[in-house]
Amino acid sequence: MSLRILLLLAAGAAGLAAQNLADFEKRVTEFSLPNGMRFLVVERHEAPVVSFETLVGVGSTSDATGETGMAHMFEHLAFKGTESIGTRDWPAEKRALDAVEDAAEKFEAERNKGPRADSGKLAGLQAELNLAIDRAQAYVVPNQYGQILLQNGAVEITASATYDASEVHYSLPSNRLELWFLMESQRFLHPVMREFYKEREALADEYKSSVELSPQGRLVRNLLTVAFEQNPYRNPELGWPSDVAGLRAVRAKAFFDKYYVPGNVTAVLVGDVNPADAKRMAERYFGPWPARPLAAPPHVDDPPQNGPRVVETYANVQPFLMAAYKRPDVYDKDDVVFDVIRLILSGGRTGTLQKQLVDEKHVAQAAQMITPFPRGRFANLALFFIVPSAGHTVGEAQQALEGVLIGLQATKVDVVPLARARAQARAAMIRELANNSGLAQTLALYATTFGNWRTLFTSLNDLDRVTADDVLRVARRYFVPTGRTVAISLPRPAAAAGVAR
Repeated sequence: MSLRILLLLAAGAAGLAAQNLADFEKRVTEFSLPNGMRFLVVERHEAPVVSFETLVGVGSTSDATGETGMAHMFEHLAFKGTESIGTRDWPAEKRALDAVEDAAEKFEAERNKGPRADSGKLAGLQAELNLAIDRAQAYVVPNQYGQILLQNGAVEITASATYDASEVHYSLPSNRLELWFLMESQRFLHPVMREFYKEREALADEYKSSVELSPQGRLVRNLLTVAFEQNPYRNPELGWPSDVAGLRAVRAKAFFDKYYVPGNVTAVLVGDVNPADAKRMAERYFGPWPARPLAAPPHVDDPPQNGPRVVETYANVQPFLMAAYKRPDVYDKDDVVFDVIRLILSGGRTGTLQKQLVDEKHVAQAAQMITPFPRGRFANLALFFIVPSAGHTVGEAQQALEGVLIGLQATKVDVVPLARARAQARAAMIRELANNSGLAQTLALYATTFGNWRTLFTSLNDLDRVTADDVLRVARRYFVPTGRTVAISLPRPAAAAGVAR
């Protein structure tokens, strides 16, 4: 692609972005309720559909010591219902759930005796707990919350909990606007820990399948625990199995009350919606939710890394390499420079990693840069993931990667890859603008992370200000051995067959 074409593309995209920002400011209505809950309403009347996104600024980085996995439990509990949805008889179910907690308390007290625990007594208490869970389950109307949404035309129903945030997302016909306000408000005003212990088992199974039985999942877990010492990104997003096994519904309710507060919640509605109607319904349904103080963010103070770190994992699969370098959080002035570097190195078929490692040297089948990783609220990583080609080793792949990074540190990047990176970033932003569902999720993320949804657009201006000198400076500062952690997946030696590491 010639420089002239790249510059024309960048200029055209910039004009469109500026035009869209002006259009958006006309279409966006922002308001907050007295309790602190924030709303963004974006009018798009082309189709009778509205996409809804509710984002809570809490994730697994807020899990307490010994209770990792707690934030992720709320992904599993998101659609379990309320005091009026999902139950055959709430007062009776409430008594049954209290009995479950009493049984869980007794079991936990005995188990916590460790070596002094009576195995026979533990077995009996476990049987009592299982019986109490079965009695509570008898009052459950399975999946009623989700079925109500589906029966009213909901699509793209998703719940997720990451390191930094938790969200629920779906789209409905616009004539079901009030249904969303009713259903979503009930999740927050009348939460229940229904089927908590069933979902605790599901979370343990999820960890097993996505981490223990996944070579890549194990390698990521090992990479993060070696790269970080105190940073909460070192803990698995799904929690440590030993912690998950001890999670309790009563402590989940305390976690909910602490973090699921109005001032920590942003709701975004995009589509065929009248802002005045949305505000009226927000006041009616979410207004009664009492304000509570925001919890203090977790303390993050990882000690300096003074040298390269290496971790190896055995797996009977194609070897692969992860090389990660310490970098600052997304609030740092250099965050946008990392975005540019990622696009230069890993921006599709024209990226330097693809050209040099895959197309020219043939040492890799695939090479990609991901940053921030695993998320960006706190100091994190610039991660390189490389799958060596047949006949080449992870050592050769690492050497080739380091050659690319040394080149980035030795010479200023040319104007062409800089222009290409800007064009790609703008194109990606424009694609986000075109889709109601994606836009709702993106606006909520930017509003929650940066406090202002306009950062989605102003970040393009920051991108334009990144120079070749900035790229050189950041590459020299951060892509250094003292900040590097390498994780390698290797074929399992014959002597280690059947042993997972």
